[in-house]
Amino acid sequence: MLKIKLIVFLIAIFISVASCTNDLKDVMALPSNEKSPSQIGDSITMLYTDSAQLKIVLKANRMLVFTKNVSEPFTILPKGVFVTFFDSEEKISSTLKANYGIRYDRTKKMEAKYAVEVVNKNGEKLETEKLIWDEANKTIYTDVFVKITTADQVIMGTGLKSNQDFTKYQINEVTGTINLKNNEL
Repeated sequence: MLKIKLIVFLIAIFISVASCTNDLKDVMALPSNEKSPSQIGDSITMLYTDSAQLKIVLKANRMLVFTKNVSEPFTILPKGVFVTFFDSEEKISSTLKANYGIRYDRTKKMEAKYAVEVVNKNGEKLETEKLIWDEANKTIYTDVFVKITTADQVIMGTGLKSNQDFTKYQINEVTGTINLKNNEL
């Protein structure tokens, strides 16, 4: 009796194991998630050069690239981004830091969000919650609250447009106090 139970048990195991195979056609017919990233990377460093001259270094803790089933390919940097801009002498001209970023390939624009900071070579710091970097036009801009801290003043406003080096900027709807020297009047 024990021998028959053992044989039945072994046959049951064999049938269950044999039935667990997947036909490749069945697997390929399963629906796929249309919004799945085509590439995923961790601890990413990207170098942008022009005529063998370093222009930009982008670092991100995580990068998700979406190229399939989307109208415009895009890249999400969900765990923060740090961008370093270089001048023609390959010296750091400014930096951009944010907790989140999304870059659109066709328009060549990156939206940086959440605790965004831009610091230029003079030590002036821009703080905001959202900033667009237009790579093609080499500009940065926003339509939300901004705070700029310089060596001797703090300027606040809503909206800003600047070159990507953050050395020439225009603030819309200024709300902060601006200190002027007597000879500037």
